[in-house]
Amino acid sequence: MKIKDAPKTSTSIIVRSASNARISQSKNPLLELMRRLFRKEEIALKAAKFVTMVEERQKMGKPLRVEEWEKTIEELDMAKSSFYAMRNKLISAGMIAIKNGEYHLSGVFSRDLVDMARWWWVVMLGYDEESL
Repeated sequence: MKIKDAPKTSTSIIVRSASNARISQSKNPLLELMRRLFRKEEIALKAAKFVTMVEERQKMGKPLRVEEWEKTIEELDMAKSSFYAMRNKLISAGMIAIKNGEYHLSGVFSRDLVDMARWWWVVMLGYDEESL
């Protein structure tokens, strides 16, 4: 099986409890989020750049196409296998999705985190959902 065709079912993310480690407090929240997803700093930097590329192209109305992979890996200065491993992790996390051969930002990541937070707040802590 080729890495670009590998299953994209889930991924792990580092969760930090210290208030000073909040992503929203970072000077570069996207990079901080990518550091929680990728162990290597170099890959985190390239993932942040790739997500930004997807975002910018989506906003311009010219989404980044899957078949532009050669240009994309050249711009990111990555090997093909490293690019697809990174891309698959972003897809598994629900941060990006492929629709009609185009990369798009995805809300799956946000919905999953909100669902987990709500469940923890209400079921485990016993608080009223409205107080979240």
